[in-house]
This record gives sequence, C-alpha cells and structure tokens, in this order.
Amino acid sequence: MPETRLEQLCIEHGMKMTGQRRIIARVLSVAEDHPDVEEVSRRASENDSNISISTVYRTMKLLEDAGIVESHAFGYSRSRYAETSLDHRDHIIRIMSGNVRDCHKQEINRLLNKHVAE
Repeated sequence: MPETRLEQLCIEHGMKMTGQRRIIARVLSVAEDHPDVEEVSRRASENDSNISISTVYRTMKLLEDAGIVESHAFGYSRSRYAETSLDHRDHIIRIMSGNVRDCHKQEINRLLNKHVAE
C-alpha cells in the first residue's frame, strides 16, 4: 500500500514510523470526519488489535506537536483531530451526534440558502 500524505509528513519530520504509527496515520488520512482519540483508537484497532489507547494518545500528541495534525475543541466535546491545513476551513457540527466535518464557504452559503428557502 502506498504511503499516505500523513505518513510522508511524519517521515519528513524525522519520526520513526512504527507499524502502529502507520496505522494511526492511515486512519487519520482516510477520515472524512474529525475523529476524537477514542474513535481513532477504535478504527486503528480494526487493523491491529494490539494498538492501545495510550499509544493513540501519545501518537496524536506527537503528530500535533509536529504540526501535522491539529486539534479542534468544539464546545464541551472531546478534542477532535484533522490533518493540518493551510486553507481556512469552517466546520459543520451535528448537535445530536457530535459528528464534525469540514465545510467550505460555498457549501455554507448553499446550505444557508437552502435553509432560508424552506
């Protein structure tokens, strides 16, 4: 399997890429949402049941300190993680489920116009 962008960034930052770190980086690379640490751990465990929650916490801290991922705290929910972006991104948060996703200005305008029209 080819390296993901996050794996490449980790290597560029001089990080040792253990098998578990690779899995965590891949989980984050394919995430269409902004998972919290527990969700990253659950998804990573689907690939390797030996990945502990403490390994995920340490790896997320390492990635955040390196500027590869950024943490977002939305209200009172747990911190959620996404690849660091140079572009400004807004977020849509589903109140009932707590799901978070990126939303670009054009999409926000489309959603607002749709809501006003209803």
